Parts: sequence; structure tokens; C-alpha cells
Amino acid sequence: MPTRSLQTRILALLLTLVVVVQLGVFLVVNSVGSTTARESIGEDLVAGAHVYERVRAQEQARLVQAARLLLLDPPFRQASVGRDATALTAALEQYGRRIDADLLMLVRPDDTVAADTLDVSVGEPFLFPRLLSQARRDGEASAMVVVRGRLYQLVVAPIAVVSPYAWVAVGYPVNDALAHEIGKLVRLDVSFVSRLDGRRWRLHASTLDERARKDVLDDIASGRYAQRDADGNAAAGSDVAVTRVVALSAQTDDAVAVVLQQPLAAAMEPFRRLALQLGWVSLAAALVSILASLFIARNIAGPLRSLAAFARRMAGGDYAMLPWTQRADEIGELSNAFRALQEGLASREQRITNLAYRDTLTGLPNRTLFADRLDHALATAAREQAPLSVLLMDVDHFKYVNDTLGHAIGDMLLLEVADRVQGVARRESDTVARLGGDEFALLLPRSDAAAARRLADDVLRALEAPMTLDGHQVDVRASIGIATAPRDGAERSTLMRRADVAMYAAKRTNVGALPWDDTFDQHSRDRLMLLSDLRRAVDADELTLAYQPKVSLKDPAKQHAEALLRWLHPVRGFVPPSDFIPFAEQTGYIRQLTQWVLKHAIAQCATWRRDGHPMNVSINISARDLMDAELPDEVAALLATQGCAAQWITLEITETAILDDPARALDNLQRLHALGCRLAIDDYGIGYSSLAYLRRLPVDELKIDKSFVANMARDAGDAMIVRSTIDLAHNMGLSVVAEGVEDDAVLERLRELDCDVVQGYLLCQPIPAAAMTARLADARPPQRERKTAARLRLAAP
Repeated sequence: MPTRSLQTRILALLLTLVVVVQLGVFLVVNSVGSTTARESIGEDLVAGAHVYERVRAQEQARLVQAARLLLLDPPFRQASVGRDATALTAALEQYGRRIDADLLMLVRPDDTVAADTLDVSVGEPFLFPRLLSQARRDGEASAMVVVRGRLYQLVVAPIAVVSPYAWVAVGYPVNDALAHEIGKLVRLDVSFVSRLDGRRWRLHASTLDERARKDVLDDIASGRYAQRDADGNAAAGSDVAVTRVVALSAQTDDAVAVVLQQPLAAAMEPFRRLALQLGWVSLAAALVSILASLFIARNIAGPLRSLAAFARRMAGGDYAMLPWTQRADEIGELSNAFRALQEGLASREQRITNLAYRDTLTGLPNRTLFADRLDHALATAAREQAPLSVLLMDVDHFKYVNDTLGHAIGDMLLLEVADRVQGVARRESDTVARLGGDEFALLLPRSDAAAARRLADDVLRALEAPMTLDGHQVDVRASIGIATAPRDGAERSTLMRRADVAMYAAKRTNVGALPWDDTFDQHSRDRLMLLSDLRRAVDADELTLAYQPKVSLKDPAKQHAEALLRWLHPVRGFVPPSDFIPFAEQTGYIRQLTQWVLKHAIAQCATWRRDGHPMNVSINISARDLMDAELPDEVAALLATQGCAAQWITLEITETAILDDPARALDNLQRLHALGCRLAIDDYGIGYSSLAYLRRLPVDELKIDKSFVANMARDAGDAMIVRSTIDLAHNMGLSVVAEGVEDDAVLERLRELDCDVVQGYLLCQPIPAAAMTARLADARPPQRERKTAARLRLAAP
């Protein structure tokens, strides 16, 4: 190879540059790596210290709040009346378990301890007088303290109500579990140390291993971390880790600190990998230099520059295709391969874009693309001062379609819904998106609330026409929530949230479409307050049961009653079950309510039986309760505890509850039936099941919904439904109960149809247990009941 050739000179130049640059980079990496790593760790330590202080402040606030709420705890209030130290300590321990605190102390106005959960200083002065001094000055105080050799986070707060106790101290232990939890938050190694009365330092909790713990104690004892740099970290260097010591206790005589550390090895690892990669890059660069000289020598610089230009355009998103070349050499192959690469990349990018921004089932924009378009539309609307509306739509009872007809039919339904909605929203600026599941969204730029409501009504009308899906005819209904900018909000999150709330309000009230209303926020707050009050009502036993008699048309002497839950709120007054039962079902608190009803209704039934009244009690079971595998065992335990026979109790379950999970429901029903309880299907006729399906269930009784019974004397259709249900139920061996009997004509009609049992206001309204007991004991019923009994006797065959 000629020494003065272009190839030789380019090769020598490239190799020299590669060697010089790589040597320089190696030197820089080796010299700067350690300094950079320490600076980076130092910044992490500063940030970690701030995070720890915030976590500590939050925990202190939680403990202060728990301390201030102590007087609201019923066991403590009861114990404080008697001022018995043992009772007070038991109440404090019980309260401490609820708030995750091991140490609780009651301090009298004279600063002596009345009770504490560790039995450290009862009857003696409070261990930490400086904390009490600060609490008197600031209203509360907190510090890390050592009690019996253990480190605690302690807060002192006053007892606000007039009481023989002035202060309460609440604390939790600082242990390895807490250190690991904080370590995860700050992403550092955390150690808690203390020194009492100038003695040796002691380590209480740490995320380090045993060897590293000993090193930390030795370093602190030797004063290695005493000097600090400008950021507050330990100035004395270490080959293992960078350290920051944060003093914690300022209100006691103890020295307590938290030691934050991060190993140098982890921070230096990227530099080591970089050095290795640079070695490989150097070798590759040398090889490329040799190859480049060969290509240049063969006059390929021109074609390569052309290809590089196309590559730069591709990097910028321009996929204008490189023309095919007729050259038969390597350059021609490279050019044609580049053209094929362009086509492949363009195709894959289009596919990736569709996957990222399009719903794979309907082809509509997905949640991500809808959010992006909404952000741009909001910016445009703000700039042009034009309105903008968002519609959120949810298909009603879509789960039943999936469960009954299968997911394939459900997908076909979603496709048809998407087509019909797109047929309504025809403006080019409108966006129809599927957010997921059966939830759709519409973006309507330059549309005010009135225009959005009109379009929502058009969508609902478009969905009213039945859909024929693979031979199945399906009726579809939907609920739509509407939010309009800027009236209902100017940010995407606000509009979407309010449209979602409005949609659920429309679903709850069954009105089809609803625009956002400011009262929805108040309604949500009221519901949250109602749940809190409901929990308190169960704990304080504020609920009561009313009993509505069920009268047998064939044997009026039989005694039956249905237990109905009632709530008399101390402020709101009477709260209808329709206000709190659905809410309890949505939040899952219905299980606690059902347990309360089961306990009291079974106890009342047993009491009536012991008093000689042959009463049978019916109890309603919700859908969530029916899915609970522990329900049969709980019922069995209550029956055994109260001495109540299972056949005296009838459990009423709605048919829709059974259809939520038929397999699990059937298993629980069979266990309850084996226990001996009678089982009834409540509100029959308003769900989606049939008697043929119910034949597989171990039920004894069928209750026809009052919506069919109330008007059957005037509505031939309702009468036909009731008659057919009674005949088919009797053929299956089931007894029939008709609820909602409110006039004599309906009662006579039910007798003619051979109904077994009737229930309603015509016979008796729900009454308290005491009134029911008096009714059972009274040999001569009131005049209204005598008339009813006379009707029943005359009606008997």
C-alpha cells in the first residue's frame, strides 16, 4: 500500500484520532469518575434527608392527630371515668393497636404519669420534662427518645376536653422494619443511633448488614463524621460509602441521629461499564477506519453521502422513498437494501402508531390519543374563547351480555355501538374514542352544553334500535355524562372527572344523559359522610330492626315476618334504607350491615320462640354476602350461639345477586340449605333469570316483586305475569309470596290465583320488635287486623 495514498493517509489519520481520543477519554473517566460519583451521591443524600424529614413530619402529624382523638375512643372514655390505672392501661393498649403505636402515656397536670402501656413510670414524673415544656409552649411536641433501651418516635399533645389528665404521649418503636421502609422511600441505607448521658453510641435499627453496622458505630465513635462539607454531608472521605448524619433529638438529653449512606460502588458502576464500552468502541473504531479507507479508495464517498442524506431525513420522520437503483455491485445492493429498510420502517412505525393510539377492536382512538386531542382542543378553545364539551358514555348491563352470550357477542356489540355513535358524531372535528371496556368518550370542539346534550340524546336514540348479533337480538341502553369547558373546568383531568361523575349520576338515576352539576360534589361529600356515620351507627348499635308480618292465605295461624333494617340518625333523623343500603353495597360495607342484621334478627327469633310464639323470620342477603364463602359458617355460628333452629330462618336473595357469579352462589346456597335454613328468591321478575334456571337452585320460596302485584287488579298484563309465576312455581314445588299488597282487590285476586303468602301495608306496616311481641301476645288483634283476618277466613276454601 503506497504510503502517500489517500487510503493510507486516511487510515493513519483515523487510527491516530481514535487512539488519542480514547486515551484521553480513559484518563478523564478515571480521574473524574470518583469525584462525579461522590457529588452525585452527595446530592442524593441531601434529597434523601429532605424526604426523610417530610416522612418524619407526616408520621408526627399522624401521631398528634391520634393523640388528640384519644378522648373520642369509647373504651378510653369509659375507663377515664373510673380512673382505674389497670382499665386505663388496657384502653390505651387497645387504642394503640388501632393506631399502630406501642407506647401511650397519660400525664396528669402535675406532670406525673397516670398510666402507660410499657409500665415504665406510672405514678412517677414524666420521663422527658423538656418535651412537656415545649408542648406547653407550642401546643404539642415530638422527639426521638430512648425508653428501656429502645428508640421511639414520641409526640406529646394536650387532652383538649376537661379531664383529670393534661397530656397524652404516643409513640412507636424505631426498628429494622421502619429503617427498611424509610430506606425504600429515600433509596439510601438508613441507620438510627443514640448516645445516652455521654456513654457509647448504640445502633437501634439499620438497613445494613452486621459488619457494616459495626463499621458505622466505629466511625461515629471516632468522630469521623464530625466535619461536614458545604452540603452538610460528612467531609471525611470513605472508600466504601458517602455519609450524612442528621441529628434528631433536640428536646431531650439524649443524642439521637439518623445516618444516611450510599455505597460508592453503585455510583461508580456506570463509569466502569463506560470504560469497558470505550475499549470495545476503540477497537471497532480502528476496524471502521481501515474499512473506510478502502471504501474511499474505491470512490464510494458520493453514494454514501447520498445514503446519509436519506438517513438524516428518515431520522426526522421523512420517509420519502429512495429510488431503486440498477447498479449490480455492492453499492447498488446497499442502496436497494436501504430502500427496503425505509419501507419496512415506515410500515412498522405506522403499525406501532396504530397500536399506541388506536383501540385494536373498534379502530377508534384510545385513551392516550383522546387525552392528547383533548389537550390540544382545550388549548385552542382557550385561545379562541370557544366552548368545548366532553361526553363519557358507559353501556348499561354490558357485563350481563358477556356473561350470558359470551365475549365474542360482547365484542360484536361494542363494534355496533362504535358504528352507531360515529354515525351520530359526523363533524370532522369531533372525536369518538373507546377508553376501555364498555366506556366510550366523545370530544366536541366548539359545542356548548346545549349542543352536547342534543348530541347525547341523538346517541341514545341511535342505540335504542335492537341489535341482531350472530342471531341474538340484544337491546342496548347507555348512560352519558356531559362536561363543558370552561364552565365545568378548563383542564383535562377536571373535565374527565366531572363527566365521569355525571355519567354515574345518570346511570344511578336511570335518566340516560346528565350534564355536570355542582351539587354532584356535595352529593359525593354527603355520601362519604354518610358512610362514616354508618360505620359509627353499627359500632354504637344505633340501628334497629322493624318486622313486617307475612300472612298465609291458606293457614292464617302461621306466624311469619320479614326483618327490615331501620336507621334513626342523631342529626339527620330517619334515613331511608334506599339512601344507605345501595351505598353500602357499592363500598363493600354491606357485609357488616348484614352481619348486624343476622345477629339481631336471629336473636329476636330465638326470643320469640322461647316465649312460646312460633315465629319464623325472613332476612335479606345482599349480592356481596352471597359471594362470601364464610357466610354459611357465620350463620351456623349465630344459630348455635342464640339457640335458634335453622328452619325458623328464611334467607331472601335477589335473582340478580345469583347471576353475578352463579357457581359461587350455588355453592353457598347449597351449604345454607344443608344447614336447614329456608331460601327465598326476592324481587322475582325484575332480573334476567327464569324459573327453568332457578329450578337448579335449592330454594323453597319465591317472592313476586311488588311492581307486578300492586296494579294486577287493574293491569291484565301484570295479572297474567303473577298468575303464570304462581302456577309454574307450584309445579316446581315452591311456595309463592306476593309483596306490595295494598288494597282488597289485589288480595282477593291473589287468593283466586292460589297464592300462598301475602305481605303489604294492607295487612300491616313494618313495626318494632316490641310491637310485634305485643301483637303475638294479644289474643284479640286490633279492629283493622280483625277485619283482615275476617277477610282471610272468608277467603279460605
